Amino acid sequence: MIILITGASHTGKTVLAQKLLEKYKFPYLSIDHLKMGLIRSGNTSLAPLSDDTDLTAYLWPIVREIIKTAVENEQNLIVEGCYIPFDWAKDFSQEYLNSIKFCCLVMSENYIRNHFDNIVKYASVIEKRLCDDCSVEGIVEDNAQMLALCRKHNVPYTLIDDDYNFEFGF
Repeated sequence: MIILITGASHTGKTVLAQKLLEKYKFPYLSIDHLKMGLIRSGNTSLAPLSDDTDLTAYLWPIVREIIKTAVENEQNLIVEGCYIPFDWAKDFSQEYLNSIKFCCLVMSENYIRNHFDNIVKYASVIEKRLCDDCSVEGIVEDNAQMLALCRKHNVPYTLIDDDYNFEFGF
C-alpha cells in the first residue's frame, strides 16, 4: 500500500507520516528530503524557496516513478510533502490506483487562530526548519487555498477544526 499525505505547510504531514511509520512499520519518503538532496547535490538550479509550482513540476515525476516501483514490487510506502499535485491520479492506471491511498490535511481558520502558538511550537518537532517565518494570516490563506483545491479536484481531505488528535485507518 502507498499512502500519499499532502497539505499546506505546518499542517502536520511529517508528524502524521512518522506516526504511521511507528504504527504500521511502513517506510516513508519525505519529498522535502528528496528536494534538498537534489538541490544540495547540484542536480537542479531550483532553490529551497523556489516557487511551489516549479518544485512540484520537477519533483513529482521522480516521486511518481518511485511510487510505481514500490507498487510493482508490492512494497508499502508513505510519501509525504506539499509537492503532490491534486491531479496526481491521472498519472496512474487503475492497477496502481488500487494500491494508493491519498489524504490532504487542511486546518480550518478557526483551528489556526485558536492554536497558532501550538502550530509554531510543533513546526520543527520532526524536522528542523531552516526558515520559518510563518504568520497566522499566511497559514490561514494557504489552508483556504488547499481546501479550495481539494474541493475543485474532488480529493479526500481531513479538516482539522477542533482537535488535532485524529486516527487514520488504512
